[in-house]
Amino acid sequence: MAYCIREATRDDLSTLRRFEQNIIAYERPFDPTLRPDPISYYDIGELIDSDNATVVVAEADDQIVASGYARRKASPDYVTPTYHAFLGMMFVVPEYRGKGVNGLVLDGLLDWAKRRNLLEVRLTVYEDNESARSAYAKAGFTPHILEMRRTVEKPDSGNE
Repeated sequence: MAYCIREATRDDLSTLRRFEQNIIAYERPFDPTLRPDPISYYDIGELIDSDNATVVVAEADDQIVASGYARRKASPDYVTPTYHAFLGMMFVVPEYRGKGVNGLVLDGLLDWAKRRNLLEVRLTVYEDNESARSAYAKAGFTPHILEMRRTVEKPDSGNE
């Protein structure tokens, strides 16, 4: 199957917002701290309009079947490089998964980063999301740092 990889436009917003909600629904089991719907991870319109970001889509059969974004992000002051590309909103319509389309979207995002001299690329993925971790490892990503968390019990209101 032939795919067309292109930058998204504002005409694509309704499809991209639907993709975002699919991502959120998929990730809910990995993160009990997500607020109840409706929530949004991204300002997709801002990403499309930004000179420091791109949103890439893959089309097949005259429909958008995959997406992803890259944006220029400052690295912490104590590491190099000063800026890196951060990826997100990686989504493939279920019937197109396993056909290499995510790799094509990723290639488009990496080309965007390379043209901007952003020679390091980062992303976040839930530790328990084995399918995503496997896909990113296949694309050459390696684990870098593990963020850990815990909750703290609320104090008893009568003991203050």
